[in-house]
Amino acid sequence: METIVTVIHVIAALGVVGLVLLQHGKGADMGAAFGSGASGSLFGVSGSSNFMSRATAVCVAIFFVTSMSLAYLTSHRSEQGSVVQKSVVKSAPVSNTPKADEPASAKDVPQ
Repeated sequence: METIVTVIHVIAALGVVGLVLLQHGKGADMGAAFGSGASGSLFGVSGSSNFMSRATAVCVAIFFVTSMSLAYLTSHRSEQGSVVQKSVVKSAPVSNTPKADEPASAKDVPQ
């Protein structure tokens, strides 16, 4: 479940970034009036701004919902504890030095 929400979250984030970068600013309309051709787009003069702003709003809403869902899912996991404590417990210290009661082997003696 958490993996599906994470994938949707990443897709929504990329959608927000892409849609924001595709939109033109408020000052771009003045350049279009002098023949730059930006107003003759696929969606018409004002159609693209309405479509882009609505699509951006939908992606932002999905991003917000998935953010809250991931926060809820993470806080209600069955396993408790710190990530640092889990890594310390899993990794036991490894010692390459021989103990005092063990005799030195041939590989321990420098040549």
